[in-house]
Amino acid sequence: MRFDVDGHRHDADPQPGQVLRTLLRDQGVTAVKKGCDSGDCGACSVLVDGDPVHSCIYPAHRIDGRRVTTAAGLGTPDAPHPVQRAFADAAAFQCGFCTAGMVVTASTFGPDDLADHHRRLKGNLCRCTGYRAIEDALAGVVNTTCAAPGDAVGTSVRAPAAARIVSGREEYTLDVPPTGDVMSTEALLHLAVLGSPHAHARITAIDTTAAEALPGVHAVLTWRDDPGVLFSTGRHESRLDDPDDTLVLDRVLRFRGQRVAAVVADSVRIAEQACALVEVTYEVLPSVHDADAARAPGAPLVHGEKTTAEHRIAEPGRNVVAALHGETGDVDAALATAAATVEGTWSTGRVSHAALETHATRGRFDDEGRLVLRTATQVPFLVRDEIARVFGLEPDRVRVVAKRVGGGFGGKQELLTEDLVTLAVLRTGRTVQYEFSRRDEFTVAPTRHPMRVRVRLGATADGTLTALHVDQSMDTGAYGNHGIGVMFHSVSESVAVYRCANKRVDAESVYTNNLPSGAFRGYGLGQVVFAVESAMDELARRLDLDPFALRRRNVVVPGDPLVVTDPDEETDLHFDGSYGLDQCLDLVQRALTPDADTAARDALLPRMDGPALDDSADWAYGTGMALAAIATLPPRGHHAHVTVELTAGGRYRIGVGTAEFGNGTTTVHTQLVATALGTTPDRVDVHQSDTDATRYDTGAFGSAGVVVAGKALYAAATALREQVIARALTLVADATPRTASGVLGPAAVLGVDGVRVGDVHVAFEDLLADGPLVAHGQHDGTPRSLAFTVHGVRVAVHRPTGEVRVLQSVQAVDAGTVLNPEQLRGQVEGGAAQAMGSTLYEEVVLDGAGRVTTDSFRNYRVPKISDVPATQVLFAETHDPLGPLGAKSMSEAPYNPVAPAVANAVRDAVGVRPYRLPMTRDRVWALAEEGTC
Repeated sequence: MRFDVDGHRHDADPQPGQVLRTLLRDQGVTAVKKGCDSGDCGACSVLVDGDPVHSCIYPAHRIDGRRVTTAAGLGTPDAPHPVQRAFADAAAFQCGFCTAGMVVTASTFGPDDLADHHRRLKGNLCRCTGYRAIEDALAGVVNTTCAAPGDAVGTSVRAPAAARIVSGREEYTLDVPPTGDVMSTEALLHLAVLGSPHAHARITAIDTTAAEALPGVHAVLTWRDDPGVLFSTGRHESRLDDPDDTLVLDRVLRFRGQRVAAVVADSVRIAEQACALVEVTYEVLPSVHDADAARAPGAPLVHGEKTTAEHRIAEPGRNVVAALHGETGDVDAALATAAATVEGTWSTGRVSHAALETHATRGRFDDEGRLVLRTATQVPFLVRDEIARVFGLEPDRVRVVAKRVGGGFGGKQELLTEDLVTLAVLRTGRTVQYEFSRRDEFTVAPTRHPMRVRVRLGATADGTLTALHVDQSMDTGAYGNHGIGVMFHSVSESVAVYRCANKRVDAESVYTNNLPSGAFRGYGLGQVVFAVESAMDELARRLDLDPFALRRRNVVVPGDPLVVTDPDEETDLHFDGSYGLDQCLDLVQRALTPDADTAARDALLPRMDGPALDDSADWAYGTGMALAAIATLPPRGHHAHVTVELTAGGRYRIGVGTAEFGNGTTTVHTQLVATALGTTPDRVDVHQSDTDATRYDTGAFGSAGVVVAGKALYAAATALREQVIARALTLVADATPRTASGVLGPAAVLGVDGVRVGDVHVAFEDLLADGPLVAHGQHDGTPRSLAFTVHGVRVAVHRPTGEVRVLQSVQAVDAGTVLNPEQLRGQVEGGAAQAMGSTLYEEVVLDGAGRVTTDSFRNYRVPKISDVPATQVLFAETHDPLGPLGAKSMSEAPYNPVAPAVANAVRDAVGVRPYRLPMTRDRVWALAEEGTC
């Protein structure tokens, strides 16, 4: 079969039933991505004879004699397609994994199609941007600019990878062929997993004979091959933060889909065929699927054989991973005497990260016999260290490489594929690849923790809080990865943001036989903030107070301690030097004022399908707001060790361990270095997220990339500037007049082409003649700051159908110095859009036996471009003395206040309060019609 791809002739015969996406990937065409393999996300979009198709469902045999165009074939690096240029100019991407497919689809639009772009792009999903920047690109809006030498900070400079991303040339995890420079030249082997059909079972017998006899099978791995070292898939700076409760391959299976056996074979198809030949006998064990039931006496124990001391599990005999019970003052007494009280129980569902690049790892031995893992991870150094510990290897015998990662949101702070690939490489000595399917992402990968949160509030008649009680129960699933940290964090800033003399927290993280939960944007705060801010809104109604006024009366202000339950607890968390919550409240309240500029407000209304808005009784309108606070860094340290080096031609090479997955740290890192060194970002070369090429970095999570590694880089760049100037002064010392005190007279000025000392110009090449110029920097992430966000919305609720339409969305953020306005705006919009999804649509649903029933994008609704309103983003004017040049982190924070703001608006519209997320149409219909939700 002959066909043309991007102007190149190919001769290849597809396998029976093969689709175009995999055929193109087999031919080395990596601009085509895998997001779903079911025609739902559009990451694989290509043109066939000029028509856009989803190549993951397009039969490969149909392209015989035809012309295929990918994003890489739309233009050239020197002459990009106009749509590619527009996407780069508008900063219409974050992780960029969806962008190649998005650009391909948009390239077919004519002038008359732009008004219909919501329909034309409904098959292309973006998880990161919130779509506003994509709409800007389609409209030709330019959001990026160039920076003058030394003035990069504060400007919306373009991401260094922009040209590669919009053309599909940026390398993601599996976009390097096995013959590439970090992989072996041997034929690539593939790994497939046989998952447990039971929620709780013990393997009593397993026969792999038939599977091993299948031609093309190289190994079948079972619990007998496990290295016998317990670990946690959750990764933190201190591995002691998580319980040791996981094995690579365990004989006891604790949730449906857990690994029973793994097959290593010549192809994925053969490996899957062999999985079906593995014969397993199970002893089915009692299971428990409700967190409250799991704590009851006599409940099946998920990890009952483990101990608190050895495995760091609070109460294995009660299925409790972690617990916090504490009180300051007397909450019950305060409630008894309060002028107004509120009590309610709110619940939140499981949410999938739905990053478009699935988890994947490729591993091999290099020429020196070292293990090399190329993997989609936010934490390459933490992966390296835990792999070395589990398999008894020295850390310097393991190299972990993370190229650009296609989205994370906390889901790639887990060790989910690297351990199994390591076991397979050690067993076979060959290059092995393991790539999650989209179904794996829904049924095996951890989700956001579902929670049940009871809140009790008491206040005086003027609205002063006198009692605050949060009783939280969360389902951590079958394993405790992040089950400790998420629990403690969820009841931290959500409670500490309010002044109250009487506070109580009762929180427990509970094992069940459901699929595991894990790290997710906001790290537990979103669930508890939903409950607390809903209760605060109801309290304002009880007292007939404006909800903004109630918050102003009770939020912490500079000088206040941050108290959860212990007023004497020492903390490294501070906000006295940088406080913008008051500004955020004012900004959102003004934006939601009915007499605000009508044209500006109406410009925010999305064009959506469905019934038209009108003034009939079918539609109810409401306004809501909520606030949230979040620490700008994880607790107990977050380290970054970086280098900045002057190289030939006046370029600078930075080495930093932070992975780029749409968080934008790479762009900001170049800005900080360029500003310190008086150059432009395009002259800064970034080498990152490779444990061989860079120094230690804890990882990109907890919004740490800018405020930890960024601060270290700015310090290193400043030190290098001094080195460069000092060497230049030394070279011209004899020719430079001195003052009476002996100090060199003219100032030395560092420029983009060298150093000027008076009338003498010293070229960079001359400076390097005496040896390299390198500076190092490091930051341990302490002390930490507090960032604030306030979100406001106007909604319309369609009573006959339960549809909630967000008419206006506005968020004000306290981000300190804004290093890149467009990028920060995009982070806020993306966080708000993701929160809109989990507020109105998204829920990973399990049946009563722990089986996931929402296992594809067809029945798990990630918001489309037509679903998400544009969010107006407003910046408070603050300066954080702890951050680089006064900046705070702002990647996780925007997610947290959105759900309660929307819920409060729905309450305002229909007069009944929602208590459950997501607020799907059926639930809102019941809420409006029957008063229940």
